[in-house]
Amino acid sequence: MKPVAAFPGDERRLIRAVLTDIDDTLTDDGRLTARAYGALERLKQAGLIVVPVTGRPAGWCDMIARFWPVDAVVGENGAFYFRYERGSKRMIRRYAKCPSQRQDDRARLAAIGEEITDAVDGAAIAADQAYREADLAIDFREDVAPLPTADIDRIVALFEKHGATAKISSIHVNGWFGSYDKLTMSRLLLREIFDIDMDVARSQIVFVGDSPNDSPMFGFFPNAVGVANVFQCRDRLAAEPAWVTQKAGGEGFSELVDILLVDR
Repeated sequence: MKPVAAFPGDERRLIRAVLTDIDDTLTDDGRLTARAYGALERLKQAGLIVVPVTGRPAGWCDMIARFWPVDAVVGENGAFYFRYERGSKRMIRRYAKCPSQRQDDRARLAAIGEEITDAVDGAAIAADQAYREADLAIDFREDVAPLPTADIDRIVALFEKHGATAKISSIHVNGWFGSYDKLTMSRLLLREIFDIDMDVARSQIVFVGDSPNDSPMFGFFPNAVGVANVFQCRDRLAAEPAWVTQKAGGEGFSELVDILLVDR
């Protein structure tokens, strides 16, 4: 990982889109600061495509798509994308699975959730679970005391025992049934809404993140960026970002935006 300050100017000027994780990438200690929100606004004003790509739930993503200065949002680790068309006042909702499949998955995941919370002391169903449509989030440090690494690994193993995919964020272990992830749904969004072939344009897209569940994005985009707190989970990353900010969280995101827009 190289300091993002060394990001070459000729490559920066080619960037068309910024995809960003939310928790501990845009936020600091669980809060979205005015500076980080303003950085999103500045990207939009500069004409870049802006898309949060998050593990957060559908209910939150509906609000984000409507109210934030963004073009769309990918949620629940790739279960869907939402795009709000302001002119027609219409929300486009695109899912990886049909409604009946999501309903069946939720029933299966609820049983797994009971098993996990019984087996792992201190683990809890995430407070935002009521607003989810496709996955199950197990809280290991957002609203509970931080769990040790062995317990986080135990949660992952219990998901995988039942054939579910499990990914670790900075606050939750998210589990779901299916092979989709942040990368697959981002590819679908960019193609269907923006007519961008992600495989062709990968060097023109920046992804910003901080967690193991961002690894598919880190590995795919040659100009992926980690905010400084990515070092806290470096041993869990299947792929590392090319660049890293000096500052953590939303301050690091804002640092990146300053660099991307310095000569625009």
